[in-house]
Amino acid sequence: MALMISFGPEVCNDLFAGTRREWLETNGLGGYASGTVCGVHTRRYHGLLIAAVRPPVSRSVLLAKLEETLVVAGHRYEFSANRYPGAIHPTGYLHLSGFRLDPYPVWTYRVAGVEVEKSVFMLHGENTTCIRYAARSVEGDLPPGLRLEIRPLTAFRDHHQLTHENPALDPTVCLEEGLVRLQPYPDQPALYLAHDAAAVTAAGDWYHRFQYSEEQARGLDFEEDLFSPCWFHFDLHASPEATLVASTERRDARHWESYRHQELQRRETLLTAAPAPDPLARSLTLAADAFLVARGPLTSVIAGYPWFTDWGRDTMIALPGLTLTTGREQVARSILLAFAGHMSQGMLPNRFPDAGEEPEYNTVDATLWFFEAVRALAEQTGDYAFVREHLYAVLKESVAWHRRGTRFGIAVDADGLLRAGEEGWQLTWMDAKVGDWVVTPRRGKPVEIQALWYNALRIMESLAARFGETTAEREYHELAERARESFNARFWNAEAGCLYDVVEENAGGESLPDPALRPNQVFAVSLPHTMLSPDRARQVVGAVEAHLLTPYGLRSLAPSDPAYRGRCEGDPWHRDGAYHQGTVWSWLIGPFLTAYLKVHGATPEARAQVRAWLEGFVEHLNDAGLGQVSEIFDGDPPHTPRGCIAQAWSVAELLRVLTELNN
Repeated sequence: MALMISFGPEVCNDLFAGTRREWLETNGLGGYASGTVCGVHTRRYHGLLIAAVRPPVSRSVLLAKLEETLVVAGHRYEFSANRYPGAIHPTGYLHLSGFRLDPYPVWTYRVAGVEVEKSVFMLHGENTTCIRYAARSVEGDLPPGLRLEIRPLTAFRDHHQLTHENPALDPTVCLEEGLVRLQPYPDQPALYLAHDAAAVTAAGDWYHRFQYSEEQARGLDFEEDLFSPCWFHFDLHASPEATLVASTERRDARHWESYRHQELQRRETLLTAAPAPDPLARSLTLAADAFLVARGPLTSVIAGYPWFTDWGRDTMIALPGLTLTTGREQVARSILLAFAGHMSQGMLPNRFPDAGEEPEYNTVDATLWFFEAVRALAEQTGDYAFVREHLYAVLKESVAWHRRGTRFGIAVDADGLLRAGEEGWQLTWMDAKVGDWVVTPRRGKPVEIQALWYNALRIMESLAARFGETTAEREYHELAERARESFNARFWNAEAGCLYDVVEENAGGESLPDPALRPNQVFAVSLPHTMLSPDRARQVVGAVEAHLLTPYGLRSLAPSDPAYRGRCEGDPWHRDGAYHQGTVWSWLIGPFLTAYLKVHGATPEARAQVRAWLEGFVEHLNDAGLGQVSEIFDGDPPHTPRGCIAQAWSVAELLRVLTELNN
């Protein structure tokens, strides 16, 4: 079974503990629902139905939350909780006796001898969220007159924005039997609220000045108003269950049980393909499902929830862990086809914008990770016919473009290494930028780009040999050999016993190596094809372990560096200034552990050490994004989780290494 994540009153009734833990439901379209354990929204991205209007992007917060009141013997008990200026009101979290993921979020409230269980899940493939309340008496029968009143709060806005009371809103509510329809703005989809309430009262009101503490801490706008279009009245004495189904389509609340069964069956099926029977592997298998989304008839990968879309770099890095370790080879093919169809000038898109504009191609490494993703698929499935028919020509064209030069100064130099970079652009994965300030430009020849380029050439050499292209095989071999010789001559930092991070050249051709101790060098060991001798590889892994390893991943810069920033917090300038200057990235634990096993020979002792490092993430699954792995952590202890609460490549790399250990 997967890890059971559950909390009692010690977390649920504690505002700090309850708000730092966030739940996430997704729908396979890029839509999602999310909030905190105690019910207080801390982000603009929290809501019960954030619909992907044009999957997997254009995400809109339709149903923000529900204001719930249980009436027992004439006494009113509020279950909701909100942060307003200077106050938390109401304080419904104090009535919580428990929260669990089972496998979706379930809250248990207890007041006046009555226990109410609330559950929330999304339907896969639909912008639909199902909410169910079930009441039972702690002792004896339910009291007469037991009622539940629910007031929906709506936003109808892009999930990156905030809304305020405005005259453009149309408050019209269309009431049908078991269904409420509203569409406050013509450029937003209609929201359908299917229900089994005894009565509905159409009475529109604005609720003002909700405050989101995480947005405030991030130096962003943090206050908004929400509109409530109606009241739902449920007679729990007559029927102890109350149902709401929020959707962009017409749904029937009477089908809630079949919706639930359908979703439970789907998730149980996912677990049959977990790479190992242990709870960590099974939990990560469920977590991986959140990131695989439809893009037209094909599949893509949401880089992270709540705010990222599908990024080329993240997708290619995450693909093996999300799909090949979880028995989804056909999904892997679909993803590769989706991105191959957008190849331009030998480059894979870096990002598909949320508003649907043309893809952006400002990356040097996304394309090189594409080669590795193709290799991983072919090696696992043996489906070289698919590679030959659909991808090989694209790969060949990409190498040709890189040799003659493509966007942003990306081109093979005379020494066989790949240079990249233009003033004002950040092309590697260390891509933070604030205004005109590129925090880590890394122009020239970054170390991981050389490792990826060499790996890509060896992959092409192997494919050419398999496909009987002798001339091409020899050409790729010669290119790879030239790169290997130049790399070892120019990148080895003998004084530090590791690799330089970037090698640049001045106008006179003099080499200017950057000795900053960063994790990028680990890819020169972890990738299937390496340019390093065993001795140098061991030294690289040793340096990374000694200076960069934390329980949750690798620091992006050694603490001894003057540019090191140990906490990634504050406004965008401070956060982005620390993003790749010491912040821990959890996805990097994957290549580090692979490299560690390589240099230590995968001995029983080495494997036991790797398992111990992996088990450290079990505790994290109970914190921050529940059941998920955070994007980043502070470089300084206690390594507070930051950034996205659920990151695709973080989950994927853990799954990939777990599979490596179990093979």
